[in-house]
Amino acid sequence: MMRQARRGFTLIELLIVVVIIGILASIAIPKFSAVRHKSFRSSMMSDLRNLAVTQEVYHNENFSYSNSITALEAVVTEGVTLTVTEASNTGWAATTTHSGVAGEQCGVFNGSATAANGSPATEVGVVTCTF
Repeated sequence: MMRQARRGFTLIELLIVVVIIGILASIAIPKFSAVRHKSFRSSMMSDLRNLAVTQEVYHNENFSYSNSITALEAVVTEGVTLTVTEASNTGWAATTTHSGVAGEQCGVFNGSATAANGSPATEVGVVTCTF
């Protein structure tokens, strides 16, 4: 009588596949994390640039800048905390942080306003960050 050939994988073959998957994961996970942090940082900067535009639109209609995100009708990205620290007839200042990026901050100021305490902004109208 002829024996039937057994089908399936040996334990060694399965272990090799698991090791290969582990190596690929160890390469991919740090890359994913870096890209994720980069997107968080970009959204912080983008929200400040968008705020600058909405502040100018608000100023053209009301002849002063606003410290209210609601009054400005500014759209803030999920996870980003946008704070207008100063607003007057002649200038404004704001900062952003992101819940996914601890300890990093972006800031901008315009007109006669001064940068907020702890804000990395040093030049008028230029979004500057701590990273």
